[in-house]
Amino acid sequence: MTAAPKRAMVLAAGLGLRLRPITEQLPKPLIEVAGRALIDRALDRLAEAGVESAVVNTHYLGEKIEKHLSRRQRPAISFSPEKVLLETGGGVMQALGRLGGGPFYVVNSDIAWVDGPEPALARLAQSWDDARMDALLLVNAKARSPDYDGRGDFFLTPGMRLRRRKRDESAPYVFTGLQILHPRLFAGAKPGRFSLNLLYDRAEAAKRLYAVAHDGHWFHIGTPDGLALAQRELPRIEQAAR
Repeated sequence: MTAAPKRAMVLAAGLGLRLRPITEQLPKPLIEVAGRALIDRALDRLAEAGVESAVVNTHYLGEKIEKHLSRRQRPAISFSPEKVLLETGGGVMQALGRLGGGPFYVVNSDIAWVDGPEPALARLAQSWDDARMDALLLVNAKARSPDYDGRGDFFLTPGMRLRRRKRDESAPYVFTGLQILHPRLFAGAKPGRFSLNLLYDRAEAAKRLYAVAHDGHWFHIGTPDGLALAQRELPRIEQAAR
């Protein structure tokens, strides 16, 4: 890619049910880890990567997210409220008109990461090949994913292509929630509720699903244990990285 994406979407519409009672009055994107709300961590990194505008989808306690982000200057924020949850694919598709005609970042708001030698978003942008790719995901080695005990998501080939694990397999990589997508990934998709996984599978079949392996630290803030781990470990890791 000659230039990094200038537009992005942050997924912030989830219910955060596994983090109750914390999320009964506080939407998950506003949970603070190491003194910074999760959604601000994502937007800070996007701003550092040169993103000029970001769409944030909202649903549960969306008014609190909008109020919180009203104080931000960079990137410029617009909101995509969802009356009913559209999941990841439907949420991005609803916002496509504001994401431009080229590749754009999508970042989950329930993660925290520490870059390796080079920023993860920059590595994605530098690895993007418009002729070959419709989706480029950042994946993390399962062995380097704290508090993860699942069977993994993908196999990563030497040519950076991804293959989703089959039902009876265990895969060495998990999706981090950071990615670059192209609008053509959504060609033929119908508006409404659906997961990006459906489009990943279609891109995989067309040999247009690729990935970059993360070389830093990554935390998924989806459960009380995951939150406790991030709150305990992230300040130490960030201090050491300075």
